[in-house]
Order: sequence, then C-alpha cells, then structure tokens
Amino acid sequence: MRKLIAAIGVAGAASIAAQALAADIPVYPPVVPELPPVDYGLGGNFYLRGSGAWNVLWAKDVDSWACPPGCGTDFVPVTFDTDDVGYGYSVGAGFGYETGTGLRFDATVDYLSNEGASIVRSGESAAVDGEYSLKLRSTVLLANVYYDFSFSDAYGYGPSGYSAAGGPFAYVGAGAGVAFNEVHVDSPATNPVNSGDNTSFAAAGMVGVGYDFGAFTADLGYRALYIAEVANEQPVPHDFSVSDAWIHEVRGTLRYRF
Repeated sequence: MRKLIAAIGVAGAASIAAQALAADIPVYPPVVPELPPVDYGLGGNFYLRGSGAWNVLWAKDVDSWACPPGCGTDFVPVTFDTDDVGYGYSVGAGFGYETGTGLRFDATVDYLSNEGASIVRSGESAAVDGEYSLKLRSTVLLANVYYDFSFSDAYGYGPSGYSAAGGPFAYVGAGAGVAFNEVHVDSPATNPVNSGDNTSFAAAGMVGVGYDFGAFTADLGYRALYIAEVANEQPVPHDFSVSDAWIHEVRGTLRYRF
C-alpha cells in the first residue's frame, strides 16, 4: 500500500514539473523559408553582333555638268534620270546593350558595296555619249535603337509585352550616323578623274523577325539605308552627284550575349 501511494505521488509531482517546464519554453511562429526571386531572363545584357546583307541602290536622278554648243568653258548644271538600279552587298559588326524591357541600343559599322546604277548621256559637246555607271564602296557608321516584341506568352509577357527572352520575336528600329563614300563612275571613255570620295549624313530604318535561343539571337530583316549624297567631287565637268540615295537591304544578323 505504501508503495502504491509513493508511486502516485511521484507521478503527480512529475506531471506538475512537466507543466511548469512547458510554460517556460518560448513559442515561435513557424519558419517559412525565403524563396529567391524568379529570374525571368529579362535582365540587361551587352552583346556583339554580326550582319550580312544583299542590297539594291535606287536614286531618282544624277546631277552633273554639260556644255551646250558655243558655251566655251561656261558649263551648266544638268540632271539625268537614272536608267538602272545598282546591286551589291554589305557586311557589318557592332556592339550593343539590351535593357530587358524590349529596348536595345547598338553602334554598328558596315562595309557596303554596290554597282550598276547608271545614266545615259547624249548630244553634249563636253561629254562622250553613252552609259555612265556608278560603283560605290561605302563605310557606314550608325548609332541605332530598337524595340523587340515577343510572339510568345513565356514568363507572363504576351505578344505586346517586353523582349522575347526566349522564342520568336519581331522588332522595329532606327539609326543615324555618317557614310564615308568611295565613288567611281565608269564612262564610255576611260577617264580616271571620274573617281573620288565624299562624306555624308546617313540614316536607317529597320524591321524584322527573329528567334531568341538564349545566349544567341538570330534575325532576318529589312533595312532602308539613306545616304544624303554620293559624289565623286571632281572638277567640272567630271563631277557626278547623287542626292537622296536609298539602299534597300535584306539582312541577316546574329547576336551573342555576354
């Protein structure tokens, strides 16, 4: 009987001690682990780019000089309608930055070659009758800005959202800069003084589609390149000048992000 009473007393004391100990233990809210922010791949990136294009040069007319019968040395300005367009190619490289919001910027340098644009002269006492054709070699430096439109719903951005960040996209762009032109005019008579060079304002408008592979982005687009003046800047009457020349290009570009 005494053992039973002692066991009951020990059990009661242990219960009271356990309750007192539990009352002293602080209670904390449950720990919720912090998740890192989701990376949508839309952060800013620098990139290198390379391009290649096929082009067509068009100009409304060509300015030169003529000497009507009896003019002596008093040449008069004359304008000829272009007879043919010119064909050629360009290759280029550039360095840029994309903001991750659809906007991107780059600076490009392109080497452009075009030949075949021509005029026909006839009935001038100071010129050989026949076809005169233009050969153009130009180095074009441009600063450009673009906006990319995504075609997919990836990362919660729809077709009117930010940059592609993976998948197909379209873009529009514009640029401005300078063109350093080397000009040679082939005439019916061999005449080396028809060669020369000039520097002119240049601008461009771009539109195209592409695919974002992640580290690399490829696109195919159209570029309208405007050169304010293409001229050989030779003494009269060997001076030829083309104002408002337009070069239409189908251009492929590959960009590498880093």
